Amino acid sequence: MSVSAPRTAIIAGQGALPALLLAALQSAGVPHLVAEMDGFPADLPGADPVRFRVERLVPFLDHLAGRGVTRVCFAGAVRRPRLEPEFFDARTATLVPRLLAALQAGDDGALRFVIGLFEEFGFEVVGADQIAPDLVPGPGILAGSVTEADERDAARAAAIVAGLGALDLGQGAVVAQGLCIAVESLPGTDAMLDFAALHLARLRPDPKGARGLLYKAPKPGQDRRIDLPALGPETVRAAARAGLGGLAWAAGAVLLLDRAAMEEEAGRAGLYLWSRQP
Repeated sequence: MSVSAPRTAIIAGQGALPALLLAALQSAGVPHLVAEMDGFPADLPGADPVRFRVERLVPFLDHLAGRGVTRVCFAGAVRRPRLEPEFFDARTATLVPRLLAALQAGDDGALRFVIGLFEEFGFEVVGADQIAPDLVPGPGILAGSVTEADERDAARAAAIVAGLGALDLGQGAVVAQGLCIAVESLPGTDAMLDFAALHLARLRPDPKGARGLLYKAPKPGQDRRIDLPALGPETVRAAARAGLGGLAWAAGAVLLLDRAAMEEEAGRAGLYLWSRQP
């Protein structure tokens, strides 16, 4: 393949998503390469990733263009890196005021800055669902069944998540019998479910009533090309350990990292999986 052939670059973080997208590109025969931020290895065997630092972002973008990249997809989790002034090149240094302003604006502001910068350099930024659309299911119940009480809890949870998102705080909540048991914040979904496991049983008003649910959705107005919420088999197992009745999420807006395994885990634990129409 010629180095001038158009390519898709996966900007890979940690977790299962980069490997799923890499497999989708390989299956479709799409030319591609993988890049990862220094200090945040994606652990993709055989990928031979290009490594970059934020302090040398402009040379990295030049390198992508030189490798024939025209399309970019961000996938996986990264933490905000500690910036080291001595590593900045002259051109990237000119971006520092914009970068600092974006970081101070929260996660959404930082993500908008990143997308905008890549677009300024002529790259098309696409979401994971454009590379692997099967990862984002439409409306429907994938496992188990949903009661009217579950529907009420889901509506309550959706309103809570919308409020959290408007404040740039999180993308998930645990609700049982109309009560908010836990919300997602910086520690993430696993920490939220660990908290729910400790407190859910004593906080439910009716021990024989609805067991509650985990609900996930993007933030209102979120650019869905980056940082879509994701659920996987371990999320189902954690929800079962917490004593919940099921998982619900905004249909068409949440990534399922292994749908078959999630359905299997849900069936084993007696949980429902509900891709809910927002």
